[in-house]
Amino acid sequence: MPLNAQGFAVIDLPQVSTDVLASYDGLPVDDYMGNGTRFKRFDQYRLSPKDGEWHFELLPHRDYTTYKTFNSVGGGIRRGYEPIEVDFTPLIAVGAAELGLDRSEDWQINVHQNRTRADGGRPGPLTPEGVHHDGHEYVMIAVLRRENVAGGETRLWNPGAESPFWTGTLDPGQAVLLDDRALAHDVTDVLSADGGPGHRDIVIVAFSRWSEKWYGDQHDEAALADRPS
Repeated sequence: MPLNAQGFAVIDLPQVSTDVLASYDGLPVDDYMGNGTRFKRFDQYRLSPKDGEWHFELLPHRDYTTYKTFNSVGGGIRRGYEPIEVDFTPLIAVGAAELGLDRSEDWQINVHQNRTRADGGRPGPLTPEGVHHDGHEYVMIAVLRRENVAGGETRLWNPGAESPFWTGTLDPGQAVLLDDRALAHDVTDVLSADGGPGHRDIVIVAFSRWSEKWYGDQHDEAALADRPS
């Protein structure tokens, strides 16, 4: 399904393997975001159209950098994350197909495997940076598991608006696709459903045209230069 007139779509995902779900249990803590409630791995790919299909080339692993303009908490610094240990490309291919990515050129994607934990006395912040754009052309936020959690509502905003125009809780096996240039987004904190521990497991995929150079030394230097003095 293409994005709707408002610039987003909610889609159903194919079932993932038990290995993919189990891999979330071993995610290292994210030292940069979430204050101990977030756990994360990270990979990057180049997508090339070949014979009607997308070919995934796993790129050499690098630190993750983004602009302070887009992420006031984690932008403008190098963030070192361990590589992802399972294969998310079948899910990514579904997102690429639903978005109808332009096949006249290659694309670069960032893949973020995240778990956010919460308990009765400690919520899990999902977007510490607040309402934001990621800076890419498209973003896919896929929810794979919600275990004993409440909250975690995805909200979509028109730029400069005082309230979101869409709010929804994505169930496991659902993803939201959005036009990241047109829409801002955030997600409310994850809360424990019964006072005990719980977690929300997701994968975020950011799609950018390869020609825009969101990978490599040139990108990193530009992102780091956006750091406030």
